[in-house]
Amino acid sequence: MGSLPARLRVGLTGGIGSGKSTVAVALAQRGALIVDTDQIARQLTAPAGVALPAIAATFGAAMIDSSGALDRARMRAEVFSDPAARHRLEAILHPLIGQQAQAQAASAAPGQPVVFDVPLLAESAHWRQRVDRVLVVDCDESLQVRRVVQRSGWAEADVRQVIAQQASRRSRRAIADAVLVNHEALDLGTLDAHVGRLWQHWWPDAGPTPLKQQSL
Repeated sequence: MGSLPARLRVGLTGGIGSGKSTVAVALAQRGALIVDTDQIARQLTAPAGVALPAIAATFGAAMIDSSGALDRARMRAEVFSDPAARHRLEAILHPLIGQQAQAQAASAAPGQPVVFDVPLLAESAHWRQRVDRVLVVDCDESLQVRRVVQRSGWAEADVRQVIAQQASRRSRRAIADAVLVNHEALDLGTLDAHVGRLWQHWWPDAGPTPLKQQSL
């Protein structure tokens, strides 16, 4: 695989409920700059967010709620029922997210690892070209569903609909340089230890060491 760049740019991805956010926190605690594209999207669609005028023009003023933010539930229903609507929304948001993500990454300290938290990285060839390595957090679909239902109160059918819209587990693993398998029996301490092992492989004190794809 050759030598890794001095500032390794990693794309972190995983399906909804996989535990990706927990892994992002563990990486941040070790010194990585986390660029959270979901958070950027929320900022773009919050009251006075820069994406809102284009969204209102494309989908109608009804997509903006009483607080002046994107009505996320209404938009979710729209894009799930109409793939063309999803593409129109992505055409608005993705360029803005990319600009904000690069601006945040540019703020990293010299040599600081940069991790782009991108839920739909496997679906985006553009994002895969922006990162040097891909880290996938993986777990069984049934566990994804249980986790999301417990934390969000969504109906199981809605969670499965989200999962169906995302890349398959096989597709994500196919692009991975490393896979963290966050199965049900794995406690948070053990998951953190696995992140620590990966950190030592990719960001050791004495310089980067190549890591072949593996399940940790």
